[in-house]
Amino acid sequence: MNQYGLLIDYEYCTNCHSCEVACEEAHDFPPQARGIRVFEDGPWQYGEGDDEKWNWNYIPVPSDRCDLCAERVTKGQEPACVHHCLAQVMKFGRIDDLVEDFKTKPRQVLWMPN
Repeated sequence: MNQYGLLIDYEYCTNCHSCEVACEEAHDFPPQARGIRVFEDGPWQYGEGDDEKWNWNYIPVPSDRCDLCAERVTKGQEPACVHHCLAQVMKFGRIDDLVEDFKTKPRQVLWMPN
């Protein structure tokens, strides 16, 4: 599994926590021992007056418990977090392929298991 990873486009994450719940269910983790967690960055303001804008990002980050759902992948399925992501911000695949997609857009995280 070490040639596989996740590409997470956090620009469109809506903080629905579907990835966290799916991971807990797939691995029977207790709620506090997640394989993935959504972190918040913000809210923070930039610009002033008529140009005032706010930014608030949600960033799904796999933990050291994540095994990319090795059992599911062996059966030809996607990892649970990818399959259940409502905003479809996660992509599972070979690292080489994900690196090419990673280069095309800024606000992404490329995650590879240890």
